[in-house]
Amino acid sequence: MNLTAGKQRGLALISDENNIILATAMDQRGSLGKMIQSYNDSLSYEEGLVQFKEGVSEVLGNHSSSLLLDPEYGWSAAQKLNEDIGLIMAYEKTGYDASEKGRLPNLVDDYAVQDLVKGGASALKLLVYYDHKEEEQYNLIKKAFIKRVGDECKQNDLLFILEPVSYSAAGLPEKSPEFAKVKPEIIEYFMTEFSKEEYSIDLLKVEVPVSIYNIEGYSQYSNYQPVFSPEEAAHHYKNCSDKSRLPFIYLSGGVTNEQFIETLHFAKTANSEFCGILCGRATWKDGIKTFATEGKEAYYTWLQTQGIDNLKKVKEAVTATATPWSTFTR
Repeated sequence: MNLTAGKQRGLALISDENNIILATAMDQRGSLGKMIQSYNDSLSYEEGLVQFKEGVSEVLGNHSSSLLLDPEYGWSAAQKLNEDIGLIMAYEKTGYDASEKGRLPNLVDDYAVQDLVKGGASALKLLVYYDHKEEEQYNLIKKAFIKRVGDECKQNDLLFILEPVSYSAAGLPEKSPEFAKVKPEIIEYFMTEFSKEEYSIDLLKVEVPVSIYNIEGYSQYSNYQPVFSPEEAAHHYKNCSDKSRLPFIYLSGGVTNEQFIETLHFAKTANSEFCGILCGRATWKDGIKTFATEGKEAYYTWLQTQGIDNLKKVKEAVTATATPWSTFTR
């Protein structure tokens, strides 16, 4: 890896002492705010988000190698982090306009990359919804969009993490067996296309090509239909890993803590060379109801017990399965 001083410093800050990334994601906005209010509508949308993020940051963030926040509601949470914990800032607005085709991205209001750097960001994360079979007019817009953010990060010498998230332009439901069958091809495209130098990306944050509940032999996840044999799924994990010219980390994608841990061990057996994880809901989702209905003290007790236990289990799995980015040579 050939990184500038600022980008190298950022990569080191978001990693642990073994050059593995154990980052906690806390940049959720729309869906999280609605969930909090569904339990307690006396909390304002902003108040609920800010307070929930502060708790995750102070407890789980300080037991991670880094924390992902958003500049819209996360600055007070960022102040809860110890100096040795890396700060990753999201640059995109939450969600997308469902009334328009293409799921086009948009940046947060009021902040440029230089503002995030001044605020103490170690790295920037950009999420873009992408289907390589979407109409080309939309994908050309997204590619130019990514390049512009890449150039802005280069200008400010800030580590650039791209999170391309798969979807079906043809309208296949996200959890359907039909989409599961085409998803490995989309992830392979991400690894190949966004490894290109023209995008100025330093680290990829990606979905696994096959969700653990779509693999035969994991019958405990009986709500989902097996789509691939273990051998087929392992092939997709290894193939996507090999296609990447950049170090990459896995996102948890809304699965349970147990499912994510199973996923990491499966990835290891498939010889996927992922360099860590960025895990959010799997560790803290079950604390939302406690926060909204029982108050701050009960919420912090939950974080310090069940939340830390969830994170500890993920950390043990990552330590046993991930490959240090310092050994990445492609």
